Amino acid sequence: MHTKLRFFFPTILVALFAGCGFQLRGSYDLPYESIHISGADYSPVISSLKRAIRTTNTRLSDTSKDAQATLIPTGEIRMPLILSLSSSGRVREKRLSYRYGYRIVDATGRNLIAPGVVELNRDITYSDSDALSKIQEEELLWLDMQKDVVEQMMRRLAVAKPSASEID
Repeated sequence: MHTKLRFFFPTILVALFAGCGFQLRGSYDLPYESIHISGADYSPVISSLKRAIRTTNTRLSDTSKDAQATLIPTGEIRMPLILSLSSSGRVREKRLSYRYGYRIVDATGRNLIAPGVVELNRDITYSDSDALSKIQEEELLWLDMQKDVVEQMMRRLAVAKPSASEID
């Protein structure tokens, strides 16, 4: 009887999650047939966004004229802020702030959702004895925030619906 419960319990969980609309992180259904992302391909966020969109049913368009929606990055700022100093004047704590501004517009240039900003912060402590490892940790935090920006942008693209005239 105990073996039956081990099989039955995960089946119930899967059914409950499916019924409530739960989706695994990273699986998105974008409401567009095509989307254009303006900006430089060498930007890590833009190249990651394009890679994420290619995993969906939405086609990446080369121009905004051929797309139902266009994502326009309006700014990307990485800003390390010193939170505290030691008695000798060395950095003890730092806050890493990452801001990514964007607009999502239709083919006529109308906003599909209000222009927005994704804002992320991570705090890191410093120690003189671990300087090299802290530099590596900081770089990993920047990369992690970049991934978070891509995830948040995919969620925001998923809720920005094309206008009725675009669908017809």
